[in-house]
Amino acid sequence: MTTCNGKTALVTGASRGIGRAAALALAKVGAQVLVHYGRNAAEARSVVDQIRAAGGRAEAVEADLSDPQGARKLAAKVREIVGDRLDILVANAGISKAATIEETTVEDFDALFAVNVRAPYFLVQQLLPILKEGSSVIFTSSLAAHAAVGNLSAYAATKGAIDTLVKHFALILGSSGVRVNAVAPGVVETDMSGFAKTDAGRDFTLGMQALKRVAQPDDIAGAIAFLASDAARWVSGDTLRVDGGSKL
Repeated sequence: MTTCNGKTALVTGASRGIGRAAALALAKVGAQVLVHYGRNAAEARSVVDQIRAAGGRAEAVEADLSDPQGARKLAAKVREIVGDRLDILVANAGISKAATIEETTVEDFDALFAVNVRAPYFLVQQLLPILKEGSSVIFTSSLAAHAAVGNLSAYAATKGAIDTLVKHFALILGSSGVRVNAVAPGVVETDMSGFAKTDAGRDFTLGMQALKRVAQPDDIAGAIAFLASDAARWVSGDTLRVDGGSKL
């Protein structure tokens, strides 16, 4: 049974999309949730309000993860709130940009790696003192890390890096009893994926999936809640595909 009663969780990029759904799912199974946001304060507050209205515990925390010091600043805020233990870290915040190789700029490339790779790497580093035995770290990877999907080469490279970090972090942190995994969604209907909302996007998505519907954030959140819980206590170093059977 998936339960996180008494656990504390930080979900980055939790004001909308997969992060929002993950925050709500973790709260539903009993976790106290820190709802991180970068710019969408009102949306983050609505997530907190929804969790509290259902009897859960939540707080919003702000940090700009595109800033080189963003991870350090966020970790400091989290440690002030949770004290000496964080049970669950969902490093979900990310950005995407579709562009051909010719169109991709150095600025685009650096921005993608700053938010999608540098920020979660150093967030784990800064939170190491409060990740204890039984803690679970969950990254957000992507179908694009292991299959060519559209003009996403630079974005896909960031998610390939995440899959690599999962293995290294799982091995390094395993001696402390900390598990590290990732979920790899396919196409999900979120604000970041306007493609999925078009007729062409829907047709493309259904054409490459075994399950014939477009994923919603809740479909991914359930897998995150599972990996965060003790039900997944013997799962570490894995990237779990949650993509409706895409590109089989």
